[in-house]
Amino acid sequence: MAILHPFRAFRPVPQVAAQVACVPYDVINTAEARALASGNPLSFLHIVRPEINFSEEIDEHADIVYETGAAKLAAWKSGLNTLQEAEPSLYLYRLVMNGRSQTGIFGCVAVSDYDKGTILRHELTRPDKEDDRTRHILTQSAHAEPVMLTFRTDEVVGKMMDETQRLEPIYDFVAPDGIAHTVWKVENPDGLVARFREIPFLYVADGHHRCKAASRAVEALNPLPDAEANYFPAVLFPMNQMAILPYNRIVYKIPMMVTDFLAALQPFDLRENAVPTPERKGDVSMLINGKWYGITLPETKGGTIADTLDVALLGEYVLAPLLGIRDARTDKNINFVGGIRGTGELEKLVSEGTAQVAFSMYPTQIEELLAVSDAGLLMPPKSTWFEPKLRSGLLVHEF
Repeated sequence: MAILHPFRAFRPVPQVAAQVACVPYDVINTAEARALASGNPLSFLHIVRPEINFSEEIDEHADIVYETGAAKLAAWKSGLNTLQEAEPSLYLYRLVMNGRSQTGIFGCVAVSDYDKGTILRHELTRPDKEDDRTRHILTQSAHAEPVMLTFRTDEVVGKMMDETQRLEPIYDFVAPDGIAHTVWKVENPDGLVARFREIPFLYVADGHHRCKAASRAVEALNPLPDAEANYFPAVLFPMNQMAILPYNRIVYKIPMMVTDFLAALQPFDLRENAVPTPERKGDVSMLINGKWYGITLPETKGGTIADTLDVALLGEYVLAPLLGIRDARTDKNINFVGGIRGTGELEKLVSEGTAQVAFSMYPTQIEELLAVSDAGLLMPPKSTWFEPKLRSGLLVHEF
């Protein structure tokens, strides 16, 4: 059964919440983080991407970078623009994007639940990214950013959430990207804590590396059983509120003539003048030489639910046999473009010559994610892109 743990959050005073809140560390690169934080000393990016406080020549993994992140967090916690809750609390966090809203429960979850499989994952993690986030956690003695989890929709939880949303929010602002963020403090968290003891599984939606880093931090610290380090922050969304965008692929160089590559795709119902965004499962739109083609992927030769995902089928029938990409996690010839960037980003990358071919995917469905996780299987890397993204810096967990 799932552990939901209230915590004494550090949070900005409402007047500056919009200036503090920032996008997660892993959806932008250093240059983008530097640009977003420019002219805004309150941006939480100074803490989660501390390399932006230095010149462009700095190694983002240098000791001084991690130490600066910790110093910036300590100054933020003690500053006039930050407060700490007197008592452990839970919150509701609503995001509204393009008229569509989703609301989750913001609290802490247990590292032990992650380690024993109550919190189910669906992707492998990369050791270098684990190392980076683990070091941030240990240096800062805090989990500065929440992960995004989901759970099977529960009517009782839904009613409790509705009650809280009748209260006055503690934060309510629209970010520069047009996404609205509203946060309520739960008056009596005990009811939600008790109900989640009846919920058998939670599922990682976004934040696999932060989950693993929290686990590694516990392993390094060996804290007492009731220590705050045994928990890490998460926003838990009912699965019926989740939206997944496609995670598209680009390939830098194909190992054959374009004409030969197109000929090899003929068995997959290759068709010209396809729409850039596929409209049904099994269909892929492909951009090469400035032209959109459509292909339909056959059924898998494998036998698991993970093998039936479109991203897996693309690997099975196109990436591995035709392009020589057998491990998308490590092959330098492939990269991934989140669906929020649209097909326009694929067209840009191909037209400027950065990539030779781009694949526009049909999105993985939330039911597929849960089914793969329930089966104890893993998806191919970059199978899901969740949107909208949580903002960092609104509720920070110290241990």
